[in-house]
Amino acid sequence: MTQRKRRQREKVQFTGSSGDPLAGILESPAGEARGQVLFAPCFTCGKDVVSAARIARHLTEQGYAVLRFDFTGLGDSGGDFSQTNFSTNVEDLVCAAQFLRESGRPADLLVGHSLGGAAVLASAAQIPEAKAIATIAAPAEPDHVTRQFACSIETIEQNGQAQVQLAGRPFVIRKQFLDDLDDHEMGYIHELGRPLLIYHSPLDQTVSVDEAADIYNRAMHPKSFISLDDADHLLTRREDADYVAVTLAAWAARYLPANTEGSDRC
Repeated sequence: MTQRKRRQREKVQFTGSSGDPLAGILESPAGEARGQVLFAPCFTCGKDVVSAARIARHLTEQGYAVLRFDFTGLGDSGGDFSQTNFSTNVEDLVCAAQFLRESGRPADLLVGHSLGGAAVLASAAQIPEAKAIATIAAPAEPDHVTRQFACSIETIEQNGQAQVQLAGRPFVIRKQFLDDLDDHEMGYIHELGRPLLIYHSPLDQTVSVDEAADIYNRAMHPKSFISLDDADHLLTRREDADYVAVTLAAWAARYLPANTEGSDRC
């Protein structure tokens, strides 16, 4: 019986949009990677959220290398979360792609969960090396995230900021966050110019499946939709995260064909 090859797990650090250090985890297969995946976690989630860790692990088992990281002000990354917004998330993603590019491992596949999915769509034009894109439970417009703290919006508008509870944790949201969202429109979905895979559960209570339909209708072909059936928004059940990873690897194989003649990549 052959021994199962061990994947490699490396802690990495790179400079984010605000100049602060961003922390990431790069997981790679024991052999040559079939492709490089850049994973953007959900709003206020970090690289260690269960769904991101499980998806990354299974993609690595399928032969892909995966970088997942903490946005500015979250997890092990530096910076002040209250000073961030959707634009800084997009810029952090571009910085992560630059880190991979400069290390000789340019991102082939962009994957984003929830608001991270919206950020992936918004950053794609600045990451031209990516050959395909996938979103998981993503909104069509980034301002959808304000529904998570709708009761505090008036306070934020009047006082300039408010402390809100998100996923059971306190966060300070400033007015600049709302103002930045007002400046964004997702017209670039129509101009992605790359294959797009959309995952969404019809029972998602945080981001309606109607958002997935909106993304799908705006995008050009080739585009695909996979229903996550009764999964919750955060993919907390192991089988749901595993299903995403397995189907994503199969879908990506069409656009990231295995190199049987060797590669010059580091």
